[in-house]
Amino acid sequence: MPLSEHEQRLFEQIEQSLAEDPKFASAVRASDPRFHARRRLLVAAGVIIAGLALLVYGAVIKTPPLAVAGFVLMLASAAFAVQSHRRAQSPDLHVVGGTTSRRRPRGGGGRSGRRPSILDRMEDRWRQRPEGHR
Repeated sequence: MPLSEHEQRLFEQIEQSLAEDPKFASAVRASDPRFHARRRLLVAAGVIIAGLALLVYGAVIKTPPLAVAGFVLMLASAAFAVQSHRRAQSPDLHVVGGTTSRRRPRGGGGRSGRRPSILDRMEDRWRQRPEGHR
């Protein structure tokens, strides 16, 4: 059912006031999962650099345990970065006030045999419901 003129105007006023509110914008940005994923990737990159520095320092002063600790730190940070990147690419992330890009497998390009989750099935049913029930 389309909105009336009055409802449309009210909706536009609310939308405009929310867009101009810096507090609301920072709250939405803080709840954006992509923001947190980027932050985790940057932290992981910083720790990888610190691990590399520790590895080089341990090799220069000829202390193998320090060099090994630097390597392990680099390896753990790289694994954390990969995990964060994969989680950021996940279709389960929902952005407040935005949309997510759901990648559906096309043809043989996706994982075959993977069943859609219950939320995906409910979402599909909601989209395909009869027009008269809206």
